[in-house]
Amino acid sequence: MSHPNHYQPNTPHTPPVYVQTPMFVQSPPKGMSVASMVLGLVSIFFGWTFLVPLLGLILGLIGLKKEPAGKGMAVTGVILNGLMITGWVLLVMLLLGVGMFGTAAAVNGTA
Repeated sequence: MSHPNHYQPNTPHTPPVYVQTPMFVQSPPKGMSVASMVLGLVSIFFGWTFLVPLLGLILGLIGLKKEPAGKGMAVTGVILNGLMITGWVLLVMLLLGVGMFGTAAAVNGTA
């Protein structure tokens, strides 16, 4: 008479499998990408400086190369900062053009 939970020596026995899970999962680095996007957003609201979008553009380009996990944020930062730099360049060109037109008109005496 055999007990149902009785060990039977002829049955194959597989050793237990131990799975070691990490205590935490480290996310890939996205610091430069996040900084680029934040600086792009800040430069929209506080667009009085040329340096913030320039720094954001540089960080975004570096983030695209070194941080593949933050690609979306880096692209957003590059686009926003690029638009703000383009706006600054157009504004400077407009002011220089108006200034030159005013200077030329003053020299000709038509002002």
